Amino acid sequence: MAFGSFDEKRSSTAVSEINMVPLIDVMLVLLVIFIITAPLLSHSIKINVPQASSDPVQQDPKVVDFAVDAEGRLFWNEQPVLLEQLPALMAAEAALDPQPEIRLRADLDTRYEVLAQIMSMARRSGLKRIGFVTRPGAVPAVD
Repeated sequence: MAFGSFDEKRSSTAVSEINMVPLIDVMLVLLVIFIITAPLLSHSIKINVPQASSDPVQQDPKVVDFAVDAEGRLFWNEQPVLLEQLPALMAAEAALDPQPEIRLRADLDTRYEVLAQIMSMARRSGLKRIGFVTRPGAVPAVD
């Protein structure tokens, strides 16, 4: 910053000093703020809390394996079932706490209508967790 003088008796050269007053004012304001807030940061209330130890509950998530083969046959945990038996089986599983996850495996040639019926039955019976099992691999080309 260069400051000049309006006095003609002085030379018209620029003053090459830094004005420190604004910097000192800012530093003093910051110092006052820190002096006021520092005690608030270290203030704490002493409370005698009860001590308790508990181990986390280990729950093995139950999984129901549901499969549909290419001919449309249904399998509940590897046991063959009929489509009419599914609502009762699903309602029994939905009543459990926690609810098991239904893992749906379907053959590549399974009709979508069968899968839609199964998912609709699961929803009506109250099951909330349905997963689809797929095999990782190359994506088949679409004709």
